[in-house]
Amino acid sequence: MSKLNLEQLTNLYTLLSIEGIGPAKVRSLLAKFRSTEKILSAEYDSLLNVDGISSNLAKRIHSANRNYQNTKDWLEEEISKLKKLNAEIITVWDESYPKILKNIYDPPLILQIKGELLEADDYSIAMVGTRMPTNYGKVQAERIAAGLAEQNITVVSGMARGIDSISHSAALKQGGRTIAVIGSGLDVVYPPENHKLFDKISESGTVISEFNLGTKPDAVNFPKRNRIISGISLGSIIVETGIAGGAMQTARFALDQNREVFAVPGNVGVNQAEGTNQLIQRGEAELITSAEDVLIELELKLKPVLGKNIPRQQEELNLFEEKILNALNSEALLIDNIANATNLSTSDCLVHLLSLEFKGLVKQLPGKMFALL
Repeated sequence: MSKLNLEQLTNLYTLLSIEGIGPAKVRSLLAKFRSTEKILSAEYDSLLNVDGISSNLAKRIHSANRNYQNTKDWLEEEISKLKKLNAEIITVWDESYPKILKNIYDPPLILQIKGELLEADDYSIAMVGTRMPTNYGKVQAERIAAGLAEQNITVVSGMARGIDSISHSAALKQGGRTIAVIGSGLDVVYPPENHKLFDKISESGTVISEFNLGTKPDAVNFPKRNRIISGISLGSIIVETGIAGGAMQTARFALDQNREVFAVPGNVGVNQAEGTNQLIQRGEAELITSAEDVLIELELKLKPVLGKNIPRQQEELNLFEEKILNALNSEALLIDNIANATNLSTSDCLVHLLSLEFKGLVKQLPGKMFALL
């Protein structure tokens, strides 16, 4: 449960219930007043001094305390219902809140979650796509999701029909973790046939919602959901999607959030491939054909969870090259340190490092320093 007490949570919900107030404006207000309590008790003229707060907004904030008790009563009931679902509220100020999600432009201030978030989930990869995949798309989604799960990478998706559900299921089948970000309340499973999948995800992963209990899966909710899917992940894989598909929106969010975008190429003339092929053609997504492609591209970012087990392109390596690769990590090492770690002479190390450079596995930095690519 959130470290914020009931009164602090009530203040936060009271602010967010005001028309025209969202996470960005709450942050602006907090920057000036330092607490939600002080915001709600602030004078009208003081509120006007905050960027983005108009006279109408200032009036709404100034009178918001009238709804405080009703909000508190509702919140107590909401927390009680969440406990019965074995779910909880977390806020952006809690330790359990995903660190990587805090770094996007407009992270949600409040999340409702069912399941447990782990530190390793900060190294997740999203997989999204059309609700009506081709057989090719189904095969690729299952294969890539299983490949990620096999390397202990958490697979994030939206639990929609099609590519999303296939990705979740493949990760679970492989014994891996998966996170579902949904566009409804935690008590509204959509699509309804995914009840079993919902339960499995919450048991061995996490289901996340920005919405209160009882919220229906209305179309307006899904853009907000999609920004969380991309924001909670190091990169997003688009398997199949039309040009106007929701997965294209997730790709754009990922690009705006300075996250990697990958796309599986599809056949020309197939509607489900138009979006992915366009992303590749425009240089907005990197073409991939396997989980290995993604892991190699994100190698340095994934080091904390993959360690030395990052799959590599199939290159013939000799014993000495293997020793050098095992000695290197994401931080550059001096040639002398590499020699000491491998029990090789400096000259031998240089010879084998040059070979590894040609194979695209190692890069040389100024000062006789080397690091993995």
